[in-house]
Amino acid sequence: MRIGIRVAVSSLVLASIVVSALGVHLLWWRTAQQVSQTLADTINDQIVSAVGDELQSITTEARSAFTAVRTLFVEKVLDSRDAKRRFVFLSQLQAQPTISWVAFGWPDHSFFAAHKLGDSAIEMLGLAGGETKMRIDRYELAGEDVQFKNQRVEDTQYSVTDQPWYREADQSNEERWVRLTTHPGGERPAVALAGPIDVDHKRVGVLAIIIELTRVSNFLSQLTVGKSAGAFILDRDGAAIASPDPDADETTAMKTSHPLFPVAVDAIRQAGGNYEPDKGQAFHIDVSRNGRAYEAVLTPISFPGWSLVTVVPESEFLGPVEATIRKLLVGLAILIVLAGLLSAWLAQRLIAAPLIKVVGEIRHVERFDLEKVERHSSQLTEIENLSGAIADMALGLAAFRKYIPADLVRRLISDGLGARLGGAVRPMSVMFVDLAGFTGMSERMGDRVIPLLSRYFESVSTQIQRHGGTIDKFIGDAVMAFWGAPAPNSDHATDCCRAALACARAVRELDLVDGEGGSITIRIGINSGDMLVGNIGSEVRLNYTVIGDAVNIASRLEGTNKLYGSQIIIGPQTRRLAFDHIRVRELDRLAVYGRSGGLQIYELLGMADEMIDLPGWVECYEAGLAAYRAGHFAAAIHEFEQAIALRAHDPASSAMIKRCRQQLEAPVNADWDGTTIALTK
Repeated sequence: MRIGIRVAVSSLVLASIVVSALGVHLLWWRTAQQVSQTLADTINDQIVSAVGDELQSITTEARSAFTAVRTLFVEKVLDSRDAKRRFVFLSQLQAQPTISWVAFGWPDHSFFAAHKLGDSAIEMLGLAGGETKMRIDRYELAGEDVQFKNQRVEDTQYSVTDQPWYREADQSNEERWVRLTTHPGGERPAVALAGPIDVDHKRVGVLAIIIELTRVSNFLSQLTVGKSAGAFILDRDGAAIASPDPDADETTAMKTSHPLFPVAVDAIRQAGGNYEPDKGQAFHIDVSRNGRAYEAVLTPISFPGWSLVTVVPESEFLGPVEATIRKLLVGLAILIVLAGLLSAWLAQRLIAAPLIKVVGEIRHVERFDLEKVERHSSQLTEIENLSGAIADMALGLAAFRKYIPADLVRRLISDGLGARLGGAVRPMSVMFVDLAGFTGMSERMGDRVIPLLSRYFESVSTQIQRHGGTIDKFIGDAVMAFWGAPAPNSDHATDCCRAALACARAVRELDLVDGEGGSITIRIGINSGDMLVGNIGSEVRLNYTVIGDAVNIASRLEGTNKLYGSQIIIGPQTRRLAFDHIRVRELDRLAVYGRSGGLQIYELLGMADEMIDLPGWVECYEAGLAAYRAGHFAAAIHEFEQAIALRAHDPASSAMIKRCRQQLEAPVNADWDGTTIALTK
């Protein structure tokens, strides 16, 4: 895309402003990002610390309760089946706010537990071994007092010895943390500190201090995590351990409706194997969801397989930065508009207007309209010098018009060929024109041959250009021209033939004579086919020309006219392409000099729109040619003699008669196919 000088100067001014502003903004943005990242890391560290403290508090309270109850049983202060155990369990639930259950199971499947129902009630659950009826006593909490509310009995399939906390503690012989979900009243995620109780080296049962994870969810909801961030505890597969929920407790299940919960799950799943919680290192990951970007930090915590996932929307910290940038961009836009208007006005006044005039002169040179080029004065020295240089260049180029056709130059420029080395293969026609007997003529006439050549070249060149041809070069007395380039021409063969006939007619009308008073004639060779056309040569000098086998054949056909006394010979491709538009006679099948294969050659007699019917002598000649190729040489001589009689003079027929007689006198071998082999160019 091209732009004007006003746009260019304005763009340079604006670009310098924009680059400077963007540089400052980029530096400021990077600094703001680093500060925001540091702030996010600080908040995450605080959250991790708070959650760690809470989990430490939970484990400490659980161990304290476990130790207290276990000591009473082991030291025989209280028997595990003594009804007074309910008061011990009750006191532990009141003393340790994070504990949800104090439970005890016996090997005979008996079960007893105290279960906290939020902060307002407690229930005592008892199940005798082998029974399916569980007795439940409900107590209401009123300050420090506990008041019995009611008792009920429910059917249950709960078996304490089948619970993970019971089995693992019973098998390990030591206390341990166990994850569980099944409770007598239903399913609810929890962790239990469970351990065996042995009295006098005899297994009495298993004691468990159970913390329902709704307590952790309630705690997470109390954390201050920015304005719209969130903290979650997930397992390695992304399942929820705890999610912020202010209503979650032993009676109200945890909800995962927090808007950032799906982002936390995406973060831990996308981290995959890159996150190794066993190493204890935090892992940062960027997550995109629904077109919004989030910063997530995964931190391993004390419970194996659990991770604290904090999610912070980028807008939380970068929002103010982006708002400031928007304000700056508005200011920058106003500055750019003002600077653009000023620079455009200056560029128009000082540079653009004078240069537009100079560009106009360059356009004249580009189109080769050199006579239209003018000089323009300017207040800027450089522009005035440029205008003068263009005018001088136009004067110099004008002197070369006679060397390079202006139309050719215009076509090359419009096609984008210019001075680029290279070419392309195109279907084309090429013509070689030569003066008959020029060598002897130039020896006899000396310098007087130059005016004659000038008239001849002028006449031929005019006809070539009139019929759409491109003059390639002058080679001594020869003229080489082609059709089909630079501009494509589907009728190149027909136009070339028409130009050849026009050249022959124009030279006859000139009535040129050599030094001895004899008439001057020309010989023409034409051929068509695929040719390489383009700028061919070296980086030092190029020539827009055509090359290829078809060109070489045309050159040979021009010289072949001497063998048959003809004036215009065309090749088989030209005959095929211009078939309906020309009148010809087939001369022979000839292997031109330098080629092994033969090709049909034709004498161009006229255009179809000027010569409706072929003369009778053509029919006689072609009949003789057919007899000649069939080996009937006597019959061929008869037909050729008929052609001479009808035409009065036909050098081609005379040449063929001579060949027939040679065949009769000294026949060639059996594989002769009637092809004539040219021994010279």
